[in-house]
Amino acid sequence: MKKTEVLALLKKNSDQRGIDHWNKKPRGLTSFGIGLTKVRKLAKEIGRDRKLAGQLWATDNYEARIIGLLIDDPKEMTAEQAEQQVDELHHGMLSHVFSSCDATLSKTKFAFELADQWTHSSDPVRRRCGYGLIYELSKKNPKGMDDAYLIALVNRIRKTIAGEEMWVQEAMTTALLGIGKRNQKLNKAAIAAAKAIGHIEIDYGDDNQCESMDLMKHLTSDHLKKKFADPK
Repeated sequence: MKKTEVLALLKKNSDQRGIDHWNKKPRGLTSFGIGLTKVRKLAKEIGRDRKLAGQLWATDNYEARIIGLLIDDPKEMTAEQAEQQVDELHHGMLSHVFSSCDATLSKTKFAFELADQWTHSSDPVRRRCGYGLIYELSKKNPKGMDDAYLIALVNRIRKTIAGEEMWVQEAMTTALLGIGKRNQKLNKAAIAAAKAIGHIEIDYGDDNQCESMDLMKHLTSDHLKKKFADPK
């Protein structure tokens, strides 16, 4: 597809209620008011296209940029590109899709190295993205992200989360969830950290339907208890 065709497709799927909500607060980008689930579906229909991804990222439209992040080619994406894009996330507004949501970045060969660097960064947007990447990578087995590394990361989150900005706290909480789903040892470590940390309240805005995650509830779910039960 061409950029003009993608923009036409987005316009066709626009939602006036979403547009009205978007326009309540100046964000520096335009929007067709389309929900993320729908945008991800459209991205799958479009398919991988690195050239198109770059063209969509260069627009001033929120959904077009999201699709650009989702359809890029992980084999051709570079760390330099990632560093440039993280500086163009409009103060973190696109961070969740950039680092999570099964986006391209997590599929690159340098994703784990970048995640480790960003979790140590002085830039809160990079830290947020770094922990978002850790969550995505917790579903895989990248070289270097073993139990020892993740136990150390759990302990770091436990010690530093209270002093972090709210959106970094959210990403840290999500990372703990991903880590705690990997195996019994990491589940116990994540639960201990969650108990020590306590509830983390995230303000999603008055008219947002999202609620702060109950980390303990997820880490002690019946599914995980069954998954990590000691064999008889």
